Amino acid sequence: MIPVILSGGHGSRLWPLSRKNKPKQFLTLLGEQTLFQQALSRLDGLDDLQAPIIVCNNKHRFMVAEQLQQLEAVDPTIILEPVSRNTAPALAVAALQSMSKGDDPILLALAADHLIQDIPTFHRAISEARLQAEAGLLVTFGIVPTSANVAYGYIQVDEMRPVSKIKSFVEKPDADLAKSYVDSGDYYWNSGMFVFKASTLIAELEQYSPDLLNCCREALAKSRDDLDFIRLGNDAFEGCYSNSIDYAVMEHTDKAVVIPLDVAWNDVGTWDALWASSPHDDDGNTLQGDVMIDDVKNSYVHSENRLVSVLGLDDVIVVETADAVLVSHKKSASKIRNIVQGLTQEKRREVDSHRLHHRPWGSYELLTEGDNHLVKHIIVKPRSSLSLQLHHHRAEHWIVVKGTAQVTCDGDVSVLSENESTFIPVGIKHRLCNPTDMPLEIIEVQSGSYLGEDDIVRFEG
Repeated sequence: MIPVILSGGHGSRLWPLSRKNKPKQFLTLLGEQTLFQQALSRLDGLDDLQAPIIVCNNKHRFMVAEQLQQLEAVDPTIILEPVSRNTAPALAVAALQSMSKGDDPILLALAADHLIQDIPTFHRAISEARLQAEAGLLVTFGIVPTSANVAYGYIQVDEMRPVSKIKSFVEKPDADLAKSYVDSGDYYWNSGMFVFKASTLIAELEQYSPDLLNCCREALAKSRDDLDFIRLGNDAFEGCYSNSIDYAVMEHTDKAVVIPLDVAWNDVGTWDALWASSPHDDDGNTLQGDVMIDDVKNSYVHSENRLVSVLGLDDVIVVETADAVLVSHKKSASKIRNIVQGLTQEKRREVDSHRLHHRPWGSYELLTEGDNHLVKHIIVKPRSSLSLQLHHHRAEHWIVVKGTAQVTCDGDVSVLSENESTFIPVGIKHRLCNPTDMPLEIIEVQSGSYLGEDDIVRFEG
């Protein structure tokens, strides 16, 4: 059995912590591991698991690789989507890739951003689902509902059995409809987790979504290896229409069954859901970071960079990051998408990126910026280097604050130690390298008429 971890979501309802370039699955929101790492770690103890397949957005590739390395994952397959196209294309390319050497494995498809607390029960459900998949069925897990939650889709079954035929899939209902579903006893929450043979999924896609499958076949046929990644063919995959596996297959096939799952599951989709799954103090509060409160109850307060004080409030969400602050009543937390949509329309940087940006060579953090200047804190990993490059519109000053830097500037190579600096003029080829086994930290001051990240001309070597 091969775990397939779908990791292409943006998690916009957990803004400002979760952003397009570093969404919630790569954050340590609950526990010491990220949600992505937890999705893999909770599979420990299952028999006969092969190396995982990860399907993720191209922008997240280095975070995925780094977090897999921290787990010491052996030989993972990382498939890069150039654009998000929902779960049907992602699962199609994963299934096709898993069969590329003539195998026909069982696939265990999981989201990268869910919380599951009862691991033994989860493992037992997977074992039962595997038996059903080996018999040619498409299995999904139905979460036993604990409330009339309007944030989830629902699955209706003919009868409540350990393995039940699916009667219908239902979109997220309003409150009254959700209550009627739960009261009827015929519905589960739709978990978005599946178990099936790769060949079974492909056969059902061939029957019910052939155009989508053909796009995925072409995207995989035109893929190329890039370091440890498989890059899907851009044009072919972009030409694939966005669709969920529910719409593409599960609503049409007669092979779909559901297995109930009661494992303290949460998709951690909103701030109030995150609060509900987090440890609380005696007043029902979850506090993280440098926080001081007085007369506060049933609230989630998170500080990333500075002291946050909250007085005399109940049922609120307060989240502080380096460049944004969110204050919301818990019952309004699901409306955060309105803020994200507004930021997107205004083309605000805060909707996409934090001030801290991860790169294969290390990271950089934006400290301050103005009309014609910008200051970064850059960390270069041991034995790593940036590309040889030049800028048409900006000059750069580099000050070494920790470690040793090897600097190439206009063909000349020099070594800088702590408290030493250099100047990179406009239009000059240059490179920054860390030649040591210790991290290198520098402060970079950019100045010029244009300071965008696209003012970079990279060269080979």
